[in-house]
Amino acid sequence: MNTYTITFRGVNCYLIKTETGYILVDTGFSNQRCNVENALEGAGVQPGNLTLILLTHGDFDHTGNAKYLREKYQSKIAMHRDDSGMVEHGNLFYSRKRGNRVLRKLVKLMLIPLRMNLKKIDQFTPDIYLEEGDDLSEYGFSAKVVHTSGHSKGSIGFLTTEGDLYIGDLLENNKKRGPIKSSRIDDSIVFDASIDKLMKCSVNTIYPGHGIPFQMEEFKKNYP
Repeated sequence: MNTYTITFRGVNCYLIKTETGYILVDTGFSNQRCNVENALEGAGVQPGNLTLILLTHGDFDHTGNAKYLREKYQSKIAMHRDDSGMVEHGNLFYSRKRGNRVLRKLVKLMLIPLRMNLKKIDQFTPDIYLEEGDDLSEYGFSAKVVHTSGHSKGSIGFLTTEGDLYIGDLLENNKKRGPIKSSRIDDSIVFDASIDKLMKCSVNTIYPGHGIPFQMEEFKKNYP
């Protein structure tokens, strides 16, 4: 399998070429649609060969183009049920704790404008609900689902048999600090439990939602 990184406005999407087609992990901001679409077409994606759209979680910067790409490429969208309310209602707080002060403060300060929530036209219902341990090989992707709550209730990662982990926003690669835990934690207890789970998995390369990919050993040096 080959992985192509598509990055616009600091958000990563990962296009994975398999023997049967392509898998897309996350879809970027809706206002970057043309850029994402051009990148996919440049890599060889056509209607019918995008096997699956995998979403690591429900935030609008990762789900903004999911509905559009599903319709254009005749694909299916898969994500964890616990974050489905975020994409069905366009509310980034739907599956988060009411007491998440950091995110709410960012919204209040307009660092995360409410208008940038998933717009009505881009809201959707997923086709497939994924759970811990689900095997994705039937889609040509030799990977299993790892439930990694903490950033959001339904955050998940995709761990391949080669040890590549597409993790969304549980971890990030900070330009100054290197690989670290996400700066946006919803539930610190379950977040730390998810980190502990990863420490026990056979992970080599991390593909984060923000920042360039890095080795798991690099993160371990910065943890806790």
